[in-house]
Amino acid sequence: MTAPLDVPGSTAEANPEAVLTGAGKSIQGRSLTRIAWMRLRRDKVALGGGIVVILLILVAIFQGPIISAFGHPPLEFHQDQIDPNTLLPKGAFGGMSSEYLLGVEPVNGRDIFSRIVAGAWISLLIGFLATMLSVIIGTTLGVIAGYFGGWVDQIIGRLMDVFLAFPLLVFAIALAGVIPDKGFGLEGNGLRIAMLIFIIGFFSWPSIGRIVRGQTLSLREREFVDAAKSLGARHGYILFREVLPNLMAPILVYATLLIPTNILFEAALSFLGVGINPPTPTWGGMLSEAVRFYTLPHFVLFPGLAIFITVLAFNLFGDGLRDAFDPRAH
Repeated sequence: MTAPLDVPGSTAEANPEAVLTGAGKSIQGRSLTRIAWMRLRRDKVALGGGIVVILLILVAIFQGPIISAFGHPPLEFHQDQIDPNTLLPKGAFGGMSSEYLLGVEPVNGRDIFSRIVAGAWISLLIGFLATMLSVIIGTTLGVIAGYFGGWVDQIIGRLMDVFLAFPLLVFAIALAGVIPDKGFGLEGNGLRIAMLIFIIGFFSWPSIGRIVRGQTLSLREREFVDAAKSLGARHGYILFREVLPNLMAPILVYATLLIPTNILFEAALSFLGVGINPPTPTWGGMLSEAVRFYTLPHFVLFPGLAIFITVLAFNLFGDGLRDAFDPRAH
């Protein structure tokens, strides 16, 4: 038999650093946020929705300069653009021109482009703040119900059932219709905006509350929670340091999907005449006024398109976020 070769120790032992670095490149871990961003970048539809959302937010924030550059004050009448005999806009396509990009309204001649831009601020403000209120209430009660369980879970669960069965639209119409002109240090449309945010946000929390409760029920059985309990950590520490950070992704996703629902709800209330008082421009209020002039499709089309594009963009972006944060989707 041939004796085995005598290999020197310097060549027989593998260098761990050479194995790990692999041609000089170190291995770096990827966080959940980075992985989600990589997935989201591959979803062109979701990215398109996100870009539209950002543009809408910028339009709402910088509405003043945009209106000054491309339109006229949204409350300003332009009777010279109205035919005195028919009370309809002069010219073709509802009076569209380089001066009035989307035409003018019948009877008063207000600039439709300026009113749509101004209405974006109201819709997004109510949509975002109502969603924030829903997220705060739903997350708080959902985490408490899912973590403690027992009779606490039973009480909060029944409360969710009551709110979900509540006829929200009927209640909102009744409550919004009796809002006084002054109250809580606010008056006029400022008070109505605050009340709409409260009504929409306060009664929309059970949907996200149930999602957070279900996620918390799963998280409280995980090893890191058991480890924190065995080390003597208090409930507050476990909730804020162990549970809530792992709930940020689903909360962000479902909040994004809740915003367009709240925007639609505000538009519905304005359409029914119990939202923001005219002449302040809102998309729902513009649709309500356009019903009388069904022979002018542009009067209905543009505010309807604004609502449609906004809701679609948020939904596409929210769906993309959900797929990006869901490991089972890939």
